[in-house]
Amino acid sequence: MFQKLVAVEQLNLVPHANEEIAKRALEYVHYEDIPETEEEVIRRAKDADAILVNLTTQITANIIEHCPKLRYIGMCCSLYDENSASVDIRCARKHNIIVKGVNDYGDNGVGEYVVAELSSLLHGFHGKRWDERSFELTGFPVGIIGMGATGKTVAKALHFFGADLTYYSRSRKPEIEEMGISYMPLDALLEKNYCICTCLNKFVTLLNKPEFEKLGNHKILFNTGLTPASDLNALKQWLSHGDNYYYCDSNMALGDQSLRNYEHVSCFGGYSGGSYQAIERLTEKTLQNMDAFLKED
Repeated sequence: MFQKLVAVEQLNLVPHANEEIAKRALEYVHYEDIPETEEEVIRRAKDADAILVNLTTQITANIIEHCPKLRYIGMCCSLYDENSASVDIRCARKHNIIVKGVNDYGDNGVGEYVVAELSSLLHGFHGKRWDERSFELTGFPVGIIGMGATGKTVAKALHFFGADLTYYSRSRKPEIEEMGISYMPLDALLEKNYCICTCLNKFVTLLNKPEFEKLGNHKILFNTGLTPASDLNALKQWLSHGDNYYYCDSNMALGDQSLRNYEHVSCFGGYSGGSYQAIERLTEKTLQNMDAFLKED
């Protein structure tokens, strides 16, 4: 059992989550706002031996250094690698602090988002159509950049409808290729496909001016990540010349609102991976992470 457990910000878990979390600590303190400064995070966490965070607050080395009792950091959000994490995992490791995050809780909703928006655009279901003709997903060329959990979910969803799929990622994915989805180098992927879907980790920018030149005109670009996968200026130039379409999930809320001024930009504004079922999975896995740590401790 934790001595003092602190949720340093609003966690976005199911309503009864705080009751379950409190069972795992002698003292549990939870805050329902987002701290504005590192000093405020330190004030909230300095006496805790465990903290919980959402994706909004960065737990920096400075914060970790000022919390000498800390031995567990629970991320109530995705953790795919150290470079994209909102916690300084390298510093935490130096202090023997365990950091646990949650994977594979919201990917189903993201897959549904891509299928719904792309199908609507190709057919013109809501008055906006990509081409003069109506297209099915069947046989439509789609390239997926990034083949982690989200990329695989999007691939499987589009594969079900018979899309012509290819992918690019840092490493080959045999299980995806067994489905008949071929790997392609990035430039070739951009040139071949009418639709590109980026499914990358936070803070990974892969599409710059040369990539947009390869992508060309009359194309559709989806970004499902929490941060933009494209250089903003290059993206704006691409949108300004031709009849290209850009769809994003939640990342515009974290970035430049000026993209909304472009006719062919559509941003969900929320997070398609934040369904009721996804939040239930997130809560369950957050509790499982805590229990696993306490069992081993």
